[in-house]
Amino acid sequence: MPLEAQTRRTIDAVWRIESPRLIAGLARMVRDVGIAEELAQDSLVTALERWPAAGIPDNPGAWLMAIAKRRAIDVLRRDKRLDRKHEELAYELEARMEEQRAATAPDARDDDDVGDDLLRLIFTACHPVLSSEARVALTLRLLGGLTTEEIARAFLAPEPTVAQRIVRAKRALADAQVPFEVPRERELASRLSSVLEVLYLIFNEGYSATAGDDWMRPTLCEEALRLGRILAELTPKEPEVHGLVALMEIQASRSKARTDASGAPVLLFDQSRALWDRILIGRGLAALDRAERLGGAQGPYALQAGIAACHARALTPADTDWARIVVLYGALAHLAPSPIVELNRAVAVSMAFGPAAGLAIVDALVSDDALANYHLLPSVRGDLLAKLGRLAEARADFERAASLTRNTRERHLLLERAAGCARG
Repeated sequence: MPLEAQTRRTIDAVWRIESPRLIAGLARMVRDVGIAEELAQDSLVTALERWPAAGIPDNPGAWLMAIAKRRAIDVLRRDKRLDRKHEELAYELEARMEEQRAATAPDARDDDDVGDDLLRLIFTACHPVLSSEARVALTLRLLGGLTTEEIARAFLAPEPTVAQRIVRAKRALADAQVPFEVPRERELASRLSSVLEVLYLIFNEGYSATAGDDWMRPTLCEEALRLGRILAELTPKEPEVHGLVALMEIQASRSKARTDASGAPVLLFDQSRALWDRILIGRGLAALDRAERLGGAQGPYALQAGIAACHARALTPADTDWARIVVLYGALAHLAPSPIVELNRAVAVSMAFGPAAGLAIVDALVSDDALANYHLLPSVRGDLLAKLGRLAEARADFERAASLTRNTRERHLLLERAAGCARG
């Protein structure tokens, strides 16, 4: 590989690792995530200009931060529209840089408590003032280091749409004067809930893509899991954070078994459990234990992790503790009632007590408007009907499910199951 191309790949890797810390540190200084990202991008442009000739510095993160800070001082002082507070910020930033130069080598890392900065950035990017779509896009952009093109490709959205979403999100944060801080205790729970929701949405879209030609998008799973692990380290006493990490670790452990060589879906009961990642399962069970020791066993993510753990502990499908799963789904339905939870409980009931028992629950959901266009309702119903030998009805439900899903791989699977019912 040519040296210039190799350097470019190294710069890309450094940026992916360092950009969240860089943006977080700058946002604390300039009090605006939009400006912080621009400053960080400016430092990247400078790196692209200088590093191919000069080589990669020993501490690239500190080098990028130093360049961005100097640029921040210029921006703050040049903009005549800024008030006295911004002038003071520029002075404070310059003074800090002078102190650092006097005390350390030029490229030594200015830590300024990176953990706190990252935590502030996570809470800012996931602020409830933004729509769910905006929080997801901004989180992947600022904390994941993904480009707009990469985010658009992951969610099968037009790139201009995603770009607009990110620009409007940064503007909304600035207009609402959202403080760059960790929420105070009285609002921490609700704000943390928003953060966890964003990570869960990112992970789920990667785990079971809602549309497109791929059953999974592993990059999104990996990104959500990486951010979840960081959040768990930054908030060690929050049980639901560990509950979500446990859920994602255990679910991610099945990734290699969920598709065949052609990329077609492989359902849970047909998966080779030898392909399940035992290291991820071990990490997930440890995180679940941590959540439970912190008193969070009955939290919504911990309960779902408990269900995933029942599958992870079973060496074969027949070994699965379905009675325990029914109990956990019952607790989840009591804590956060929803027709989707009830549909999942129906599957567990069918495995523990027979398909007729599960079908009775599913039939009660058919008239629920919230599930009117939810493809998994006829999919589950078709499966239960097939097990009961009611093949004509099962075929109709599988065909309806296929018409509702937007994922090509899933549509093919459902149509195959419908054809199987027709063959008897």
